[in-house]
Amino acid sequence: MKSALLPERGVVKVVGDDARKFLHGLVTADVLDLKPGEARFCALLTPQGKIIADFLVTEAPASAGGGFFLDVERAQIASLIDKLNLYKLRAKVIAEDLSDVLGVLAAWNGTSRRGSLPAANETGEAIGLGYEDPRLPALGLRVMLPPHRAAAAAAALGAELVDAAAYEAHRIALGIPRGGLDFAYGDAFPHEADMDQLGGVDFQKGCYIGQEVVSRMEHRGTARSRAVPIQYDDGAAPERAAPVVAGDRALGVMGSAAAGRGIALLRLDRVADALSNAETLTAAGVPVHPIKPDWAKFAFPGESKAAE
Repeated sequence: MKSALLPERGVVKVVGDDARKFLHGLVTADVLDLKPGEARFCALLTPQGKIIADFLVTEAPASAGGGFFLDVERAQIASLIDKLNLYKLRAKVIAEDLSDVLGVLAAWNGTSRRGSLPAANETGEAIGLGYEDPRLPALGLRVMLPPHRAAAAAAALGAELVDAAAYEAHRIALGIPRGGLDFAYGDAFPHEADMDQLGGVDFQKGCYIGQEVVSRMEHRGTARSRAVPIQYDDGAAPERAAPVVAGDRALGVMGSAAAGRGIALLRLDRVADALSNAETLTAAGVPVHPIKPDWAKFAFPGESKAAE
C-alpha cells in the first residue's frame, strides 16, 4: 500500500445547528443521510450550473466534536467560503478554513479501508479523520490530519509514504479528473468533469444551486464535452492546456498527464468524427488516443449508445 500527503488539498469545516440542512440545500450530493466515517463527492455550483468548487465531505463523530469537513482544492477554498457565507443568511452555520492545521493524506493500492484505520498510533496519538474516497474504490481512502502526523498515519495503515506525484500518476491512470488541471473552475458543468459518472450528483434529491441546468443536461443528454482519459507513448508528455487537434480542427484541450496516460477535455462529437475518418489526434505534436475507463457509462466516441 502507498500513501501520500496531498499539499494542494485543504480542509474546510462547516459546523452549527443548521449545518446538515444548509449543505444539503446547496451541493450536488445528498448529505442528509451522511454518517460519521462516510464521505460524499459533491460540488457547489453557480446558478448557471458551473462548478465553483468540488470536494469530498465527511462528518466527524460526536465524540470528536462533530461537524462536516470538506476535502477541497486549496486554490478554491477562499471562493468556497465566500459563497457559503453569502448563502447562509440567518442559518446557524460557521464555515472555517482549517488548512493551516489540517492536511489530507491519500492511501491506495491496498486492501485497507476506513474501518481498519486505527483511532490512534502506538503512543496514543490520534491518527485523523478517515474515510473511503467515494468516487472510485481504486482511489483508496483519505485521512484528514495534522501534516506532521502523516508518517504515523502511514505506519498505522502499513503503507509506504511516497511523494504526491505518485498519487497524481495513480489518479491520472484511473482517468479521474482534477479541478484546475483537467477542467476550469467557474467554466465547467458537472457532466463535463464526469461528476455524474463518479457519484458526485444525486439526481433524486431536491433543489440545490444550479440543479435545473444539471438536471436538464442529464435528461436531454446535452453534455457535448467531457474529461476523457487518453494514452500517449511514454515519453515527453503533452503540455497541459495544449490544444487537442485532428489535422487543423480543434477537438479540445489537454489536461494533466503522467507516465503515458493523461486526461483531456474533449468535444465527443468531433472526436467521433475524427476517429471514424481514421484521423490521428495530437496534442502539442504528440499522438494521443482516447480510452474509455471502466467506470464510464456515457456514450464514448465510436459507440452508438451509452454502455449498459
